[in-house]
Amino acid sequence: MKPMVRTLFLALLMASLATVPVLSQQPEEPEPTPTEEGQEPEEGQRGRGRGGRGGDDAADEGIKPYEEVITDEAETQEGLFKVHQIKDDVYFEIPTSELGKEFLMVTRIAKTQLGQGFGGQKLGTRVVRWVRRGDRIFLRNVNHDIIADPSLPIAQAVADSNTEAIISAFNIAALGEDDAPVIEVTSLYATEVTEFSARSRLQARGFDRQRSYVDRVMVFPTNIEIRAAHTYTRPPDNAPATRGGRGRGRGNRGMAPGSATLEIAFSMIKLPEDPMMPRLYDDRVGYFTDSYIDYGQDAHRSEERRFITRWRLDKQDPSAEISDPVKPIVYYVDPATPAEWVPWVIRGVEDWQPAFEAAGFSNAIIGREAPDDPNWSPEDARYSVIRWLASETENASGPHVHDPRTGEILESDIQFYHNVMNLLRDWYFVQVAPLDPAAQTLPLSDDLMGRLLEFVVAHEVGHTLGFQHNMKASSTYDFENIRDPEWLAEMSHTPSIMDYSRFNYVVQPEDGVPAADLIPGVGPYDKWATMWGYKPIPDADTPDAELSTLNQWALEQEDTPWYRFSTTGDAGSDPGDMTEAVGDANAVEATRLGVRNLERVMDLLIGATSKPGRNWDELEEMYGRTLGQWVREMNHVGALVGGFLSQQRHDGQDGVRFWPVPADRQAEAVRFLNENAFQTPEFMIRPDILRRIEPSGVLARLLNSQRSVMNFLLNPARFTRLVEQEALDTTAYTPTRFLGDLRRGVWSELSDEVVSTDAFRRNVQRLYLDLINARLNGTAEAPADMRALLRGQLNVLDGEISAALSRADDQITRYHLEDARDRVGEILNPTPALNAAAEAFAEQFAESDPFNPYTVHGCWVDFIISPN
Repeated sequence: MKPMVRTLFLALLMASLATVPVLSQQPEEPEPTPTEEGQEPEEGQRGRGRGGRGGDDAADEGIKPYEEVITDEAETQEGLFKVHQIKDDVYFEIPTSELGKEFLMVTRIAKTQLGQGFGGQKLGTRVVRWVRRGDRIFLRNVNHDIIADPSLPIAQAVADSNTEAIISAFNIAALGEDDAPVIEVTSLYATEVTEFSARSRLQARGFDRQRSYVDRVMVFPTNIEIRAAHTYTRPPDNAPATRGGRGRGRGNRGMAPGSATLEIAFSMIKLPEDPMMPRLYDDRVGYFTDSYIDYGQDAHRSEERRFITRWRLDKQDPSAEISDPVKPIVYYVDPATPAEWVPWVIRGVEDWQPAFEAAGFSNAIIGREAPDDPNWSPEDARYSVIRWLASETENASGPHVHDPRTGEILESDIQFYHNVMNLLRDWYFVQVAPLDPAAQTLPLSDDLMGRLLEFVVAHEVGHTLGFQHNMKASSTYDFENIRDPEWLAEMSHTPSIMDYSRFNYVVQPEDGVPAADLIPGVGPYDKWATMWGYKPIPDADTPDAELSTLNQWALEQEDTPWYRFSTTGDAGSDPGDMTEAVGDANAVEATRLGVRNLERVMDLLIGATSKPGRNWDELEEMYGRTLGQWVREMNHVGALVGGFLSQQRHDGQDGVRFWPVPADRQAEAVRFLNENAFQTPEFMIRPDILRRIEPSGVLARLLNSQRSVMNFLLNPARFTRLVEQEALDTTAYTPTRFLGDLRRGVWSELSDEVVSTDAFRRNVQRLYLDLINARLNGTAEAPADMRALLRGQLNVLDGEISAALSRADDQITRYHLEDARDRVGEILNPTPALNAAAEAFAEQFAESDPFNPYTVHGCWVDFIISPN
């Protein structure tokens, strides 16, 4: 049997799939490195002459005696391979038994400079193998993306389409014990190799070999870890570089002109020789996956096959209903973690133990302090570590490394950035300070902060167990349960800690809910999904044999709605899938109650942030967070307009997957926004706060917030859904009715007997015209029906303003209305200058909007994530 076909057959039996987004992303092809005038090409492009990417000098010398290559100067480490360091050069001595075996090569940014991304960022993962051909060793890229049963004729076509690319080539310098080839691999790590490059991530232009080197080598039984300093360059150009600042975890958009030196971590991990049996993915349960295209299925087309990512757990006693695993999942706490937080980190890990009991495993997941042992290293792939990083980034992420053939998770290093504590403090204060006296004074107590850290750790551990976010979870409870103390004590306010449903801002002080129950934990969905993915099915010996049982388990969602997962392909149309939402089964009432708590928060701001001798920066930060929370909650209501409710259903289940939000609920949402978002939120206008922050600016702050809500509401995709709902349903909330309701709400003063506007309302009305101008006259044109109806609304508005002018109560209102009429005429008959203004407005909004829930992704500024 040919080696390629053997590999394909293994992949058919044992599967292959896609990982956490932050882990599975492959680096883009970097641009060719330009050679600056007066400089020679970089060494990384020429090859070092002793192997690497095309150097042939050593070929003339042939294979030398071992002692001439590995001299007395060599520092040798033994493990997966023997690795020798001689000054700046690194040699691999590859056992012949490891040639042809598959390894996972994972590259990350380990250390960086301010503004150049952040430590822990994934660059890519590749399956590789070391292959000998004559006196050379090739590092080849193994692709498991397509397979076919080798007994089928198409298997040869698949093999012919799946040649393993050569990443690097090395001349054999010597032969060790049992003819183990010795090769010098310095060029693989100290020069730029396209497959492992950070260039595109940085948007750099060049790579400087003279300022790049191998810094550290660590060898372990199942992995080799190499750290290298890579220096990238970007010459000055005409366009100023945009770079990420110290801000809230958004990372950078490209390096500034000059140089950037990063520490790149290369992890080479041996894949299991006894692959785990994979479990097929089901869209109804939220696991990360890996996938391949199978040309050997009994179908008239190639089929994608997906397997979930999960740890390998085998029972010590297979006959017991609940048994300890043969090998538990263990997370070690980084020794750099502040001592006061270590117990809380361990609790966050072990919060998942009841979920694994539902899958039949006791003591399946354990948190431990890192041992005081000089031989223990967090770099060792045998250990999963929760890393505490000294970073101003307000973020945390839960990546994992898995076997792409089977989905078996091999290890995980959770990235925990120090300043996520600041984000947690702000969220907790803004959302539930009126409900928890312990949160009404800043800083928070260690016990409360520890509980918040436990919450974050549990969420990130969930990702490393294989779980995706489940934003639908918080919309699957009946709304009245969200304020019920008994329900919350048992079920929490969301059934999944993998939701972005932070703290229960719907609860009111009179509800008597204990503060401990305002924070979500590992919930009923998490326990059920753990059972679905990890519970052994003893009678099944192939992935396909498990399908009947897995389907029966998934059908439990019919009777238990909180077992449901986000619907595949909803494209942001389901208002139950909104991030940062609590009680989104009834977003209008949830937001009404949430705003009541925000009003109470405003009364707490000065007292909580006052510190004798300190400035008012913290007050400004908390005021901004409060305004941001108001925008998010208003957008939860806006999502109802043009929305589709959904449930992931498969063949054999009754009903469709998508159905429109009822028209009366959509109309109620627009009415609520007219009364609460586009009317001035008076409770946010507090001179005692504002005049401590700045001499002026509240008009701009509120306008920016209202702009976020109105722009979200007038999204072209939302309008297109409204048009389709009307086309298919005579009872739908029509786009004409929607735009009419919005116009009448924003311009409600025009129907008054005496017309009067203040500065805040004039701002909103000008905003309305600016957004319509951007939709009609910007380069990104709105859909045809939207354009027609918006022009119709402007014609109606023009008549209403004309009729109202005589009833203006004051001069500024009359001038405002006259200006608005002129503006309507210009929008309907635009000049080139107005077109430019429309485009500038649209671009400014796209770049600057800090509250749009679709602009920030990742795990803690979107919990945030990532995968990923």
